[in-house]
Amino acid sequence: MSSPLLEAARKLAPTIRTYAGDTEAVRALPAPVFEALFDAGIFLMAFPRSIGGGELDLPTYIQVIEELAKADASTGWVVNQCAIFATYAARMPRALARKLWIDTPRSVVANTPQANAHAVVVEGGYRVTGRQGFSTGCRNASWVAAHAEIWENGKLRMDHGAAETRYLFVPVAEAELLDTWHVRGMRGTGTHHFAVNDVFVPADRTVLSITAPLYETGPLYQIPRTLEFASGDASVALGLARTCLTTFSDLAGAKTPRAMQQLLRDQSMTQVIVGQAEADLRSGRAFLHEAVREVWTQVSSGQPLTLDHRANLRIAATHAIRLSSRIIDAVYNAAGATAVYESQLLQRHFQDIHVITQHLQSRLSHYEMVGRHWLGLPVDETRL
Repeated sequence: MSSPLLEAARKLAPTIRTYAGDTEAVRALPAPVFEALFDAGIFLMAFPRSIGGGELDLPTYIQVIEELAKADASTGWVVNQCAIFATYAARMPRALARKLWIDTPRSVVANTPQANAHAVVVEGGYRVTGRQGFSTGCRNASWVAAHAEIWENGKLRMDHGAAETRYLFVPVAEAELLDTWHVRGMRGTGTHHFAVNDVFVPADRTVLSITAPLYETGPLYQIPRTLEFASGDASVALGLARTCLTTFSDLAGAKTPRAMQQLLRDQSMTQVIVGQAEADLRSGRAFLHEAVREVWTQVSSGQPLTLDHRANLRIAATHAIRLSSRIIDAVYNAAGATAVYESQLLQRHFQDIHVITQHLQSRLSHYEMVGRHWLGLPVDETRL
């Protein structure tokens, strides 16, 4: 039986495709797309059920992201980044979670990965200053989560032997959104920088970014957040690859390349490319879904994840992205000059996938790290 949220994603696909050009042009989700997604519960699908969210199981979650990405890669990416960051609600008092994601109409929180802001302890809270990068979806957000090291009496405050880091939630109106996302692919993600300048944030509107304890203990919140992000990012890449294969198949049935006598689809090289691409896509998707199911079965049984589970999911996500890139490169090259025009979907997705491959979740070094683990060598477990 299909999930209502998965069905909602499929029903929204025509609207997302209709506005994909606008998403690209304005470098943000257009209001009709953002509102439709929010009203369908898509942005809150990983948010705790006890506070009004969907708390969707991870195997279904990645299918939702893949369906959105088939319609538009940037849309799927924005949803994944905002939805998984909302799992922080499981690590804060319900009153704060409700304030940020429920009480504010159609609210999403845009975040930033690096704790390079500076927050000084003052009476009742903190004053935070910093310029922070890679804040996907910030132009659709109600709040930005400034990520800062905490300073008290001129010294770094420590937490479990390391510098204390917190997310401090700032209304978008009190931050400056910087126009930095000038890129060739994934433009619609609007992954701009933002700046905060001596903004006061009450202490009860912050959360420890690494060591905050769980208030909600469902299976979804037992999985490392980086692996949840990775699973969704890989699903975006797989959705992209599927759309490119479909687009190329349609093109191959209509195009006779110059100086050729046959349709593109009738050429043996094209048939080999499509056969290999289909095998890559199905195998990459199967590996990711298998790894996600194994992780979900483990946490649902109340058992902690082993390093084997984490390594398997890490490499499955990375490999899905890398296979997707190979598929898109192959059909792009086979399409010839037709693919170079901005109006051609293959061109846009060629640019999109080569932004995704530059992301942390797609690093080639993940192969080395997981290989070390499988060979019985020590690894940096924080990357898993």
